[in-house]
Amino acid sequence: MITFLLAALAVAAVLTVIYVFGRLVYDGFQLAASRRRDKGDTDLPPLWRDVQGIGIAAQIIFLIGLIVLIRYLWGNFTARVDSVGQDLSFDFLDQPSGITIADNPLNPNNPVSDAIVAGFGNTIRVILLGIPLALILGTLVGIARLSTNWLLRKLATGYVEFLRNIPVLVVIVFVWSGFLNGLPRSQEALKPLGGWFILSNNRFAFPSIKGDGNVGTYQLILLAALVVAAAVWWWRTRVFDSTGQPHRRVLWSVGTFLLIAVVAYFALDGPVATSKPMLDDRGRVFSDGIRMVMPFAALVTALVLYTGTHISEIVRGSIQAVHQGQVEAGNALALSAFQRYRFVVLPQAMRIAFPPLINQFLNFTKNSSLAIAIGYPEGTSVINNLFGQSQPSSQLILILMLFYLTFSLIISAIGNLINRRLQIVGR
Repeated sequence: MITFLLAALAVAAVLTVIYVFGRLVYDGFQLAASRRRDKGDTDLPPLWRDVQGIGIAAQIIFLIGLIVLIRYLWGNFTARVDSVGQDLSFDFLDQPSGITIADNPLNPNNPVSDAIVAGFGNTIRVILLGIPLALILGTLVGIARLSTNWLLRKLATGYVEFLRNIPVLVVIVFVWSGFLNGLPRSQEALKPLGGWFILSNNRFAFPSIKGDGNVGTYQLILLAALVVAAAVWWWRTRVFDSTGQPHRRVLWSVGTFLLIAVVAYFALDGPVATSKPMLDDRGRVFSDGIRMVMPFAALVTALVLYTGTHISEIVRGSIQAVHQGQVEAGNALALSAFQRYRFVVLPQAMRIAFPPLINQFLNFTKNSSLAIAIGYPEGTSVINNLFGQSQPSSQLILILMLFYLTFSLIISAIGNLINRRLQIVGR
């Protein structure tokens, strides 16, 4: 699969260069022909003195020079590889990795490809959990910085100015070594709330849900409840549009879902139950519940705290960009501060804020590679460990670059689609 993606990327790059080169040549001839056809040859300077023609020719020459430079660098690279006898194939992906990954059943005998996939899976978990948390934190802090409460405003300002001006790597190491790594060992783990939560410098565990034989039926019922709740949401919206009465979509939809879920729970005689995390007699092995390694918690916490400072400034500036007349209109309608932000200010501010927010999401994605500093086995850390097992560095670096490129492009595409939906369509 990875080999196929690399080949597809190479073919796409070559086709892109061919297309750009051909398009420049075609546009040059079309421009020259159209201008001379419209005005006549006697009214125009020769092609070699035409400003637009010279510009297109310069772009073609630059593109040719770039291709020559890339070909020269590639020739040097292949010559160096041949001199040291390195194989550029991807056959090593099927060889034993020789490494282990924390909280993963893989062993050193599993292939390299499985280890890489597991590492990238850990990276994706960090991104999927961290980006929503950073967005929520940044939005709340951005609003707090504009609060009329002096203490709240100063606390938010101090948080932003302190963390925003510290390198993110320092923040990650500080959260890990200064806080989470200082927790007691597993044998002396903290067990707050009667042992429902377990905290140690190794793992953090909290309750989960486990099911019995009827859990599959219960899941299907919950899925149907979501569909019914969506239908109720649509119905309440139609009522509001036609009559002007308060829709209360959230109350109606959530209430409908909870009602179906509770009735089905008792009808199926409790298909799910709470699973409490446990430690063995020696206090080392965790079982049941949901378990999280502390480096993961440290990485997500540090990235959320750091990225939240930048998001808060974007949100604050976007709120200030909303016309003051909109706020005054909300006050004239006797809206509370929460209602004013919920219905008037934030919907307009987010239209302004979302394009720069996409950049922060991309920064979060790339900053996750700094987990290598605290030993969390995400993609970059796993590939670095594979280097130590004498695996080929060139191919591994290329795979790592391809992963971050692909995921960044996916985030950009999703962000652009959302941004297009947020924009007001003019007439």
